[in-house]
Amino acid sequence: MKRKAALIVILISFVFVSLAGALQRGKKSEDTNVRSVQGVVEDAQGIPVEGAVVQLKNTKSLQVRSFITQREGTYYFHGLSPDVEYELRAAYKEASSSLRRLTVFDSRKKAILNLRLEPKQ
Repeated sequence: MKRKAALIVILISFVFVSLAGALQRGKKSEDTNVRSVQGVVEDAQGIPVEGAVVQLKNTKSLQVRSFITQREGTYYFHGLSPDVEYELRAAYKEASSSLRRLTVFDSRKKAILNLRLEPKQ
């Protein structure tokens, strides 16, 4: 009787481990269909800017996402579609960066686009 109970526990454990593995494999294949963009926002002298607002615009849906840079001037957007083009721009006080594009032709899964702030004209 104890052997049957042990066998049942082993079988149930095997089923759960197999199921968890299958779910994990599905998640990994899903992650290959997304990309991210990150970078540093710097002022005109090349010094990282904390508190700059970086806006990412989906050119297909026109949805805009924002990120406020960290102490090192870094920003990060994830979960981006490889089939959509995005526009990036940074702003801080009286300065802004030029418009940068992440195109569908850029096949990098982790794109790095640094942004330089220039005084507004």
